[in-house]
Amino acid sequence: MSKNNLQLENWLYLACLMEATARKPGNVHPEASFPNLTYRDFLKSANVIAPILVNSCSQNIGSVIKECIKETQKAIPSNSNLGIVLLLAPLSAVSLEETVAEGIQTILNHLSIEDAREVYEAIRIAKPGGLGKTEAEDVSTEPTGTLREVMGLAADRDSVASEYANNFKITLGTAAPVLKELWNTCLNWEEAIIRLQLQLMSEFPDTLIARKCGREEAQQAGQYAREVQNSNQFSKSLTQFDAWLRDNGNQRNPGTTADLIVAGLFVAMRDGFIPTPDLSTITKQIPQKYVTGLRMIPNHE
Repeated sequence: MSKNNLQLENWLYLACLMEATARKPGNVHPEASFPNLTYRDFLKSANVIAPILVNSCSQNIGSVIKECIKETQKAIPSNSNLGIVLLLAPLSAVSLEETVAEGIQTILNHLSIEDAREVYEAIRIAKPGGLGKTEAEDVSTEPTGTLREVMGLAADRDSVASEYANNFKITLGTAAPVLKELWNTCLNWEEAIIRLQLQLMSEFPDTLIARKCGREEAQQAGQYAREVQNSNQFSKSLTQFDAWLRDNGNQRNPGTTADLIVAGLFVAMRDGFIPTPDLSTITKQIPQKYVTGLRMIPNHE
């Protein structure tokens, strides 16, 4: 593997690992699981998709997305990473000779109907939670437009789809630059990611919560996140927010926000908003029982 591809794989893997490891309210992490999804599942997912996503720059993005989901399903029975893969595939397709902001529109404009067909199949394989009847029926049919066009049809109800329609506006306009600021002001990388989650939820109500619980509840979660951000007792408020997000069977899981965090981390490392951390700085936050399952990728700066 070339040095560039190895570094690309490293960024992809670290973005997934850091997001999953940070003890964010409402999400799975080393100290919190869902009945059908655990932290170890996210480690396995990251191991699976990082080397496949490297191929986005040389293969059809739709086929890369479908391969990621097919291979993930062999390792994990639940949907752990559909949103992550949908975001990372076009981002990792941008040539390393230009920034993501410079190259992403061209990548999105070249997406085809075949890409849409492959992604529809990937969605059927993943069986994501929270799909309404209309959405489920849509992906059971044949697409009538390019992947970017069909994503645009869902942009008002799904932040991942909105990124395709709007040149990754949330990732490039908010997540990556906010991470840069937080990286310089927070005590450590984990706090930066937690505070990024709160910022994203407050600005962009989580669309997974909206699909499962309704838009009003997603907006309520966003308002709660804003209050935690501004709290004089941050740690206590964060703990209370976490309990509230989990108290109805994890239906308020801010999963789409988590996906956007992965995208933001990838872009921030790739384009120099933040330094690429050594794996050892991340493993300090990971219980020893999980460390043996980590993918050791050399860091080539």
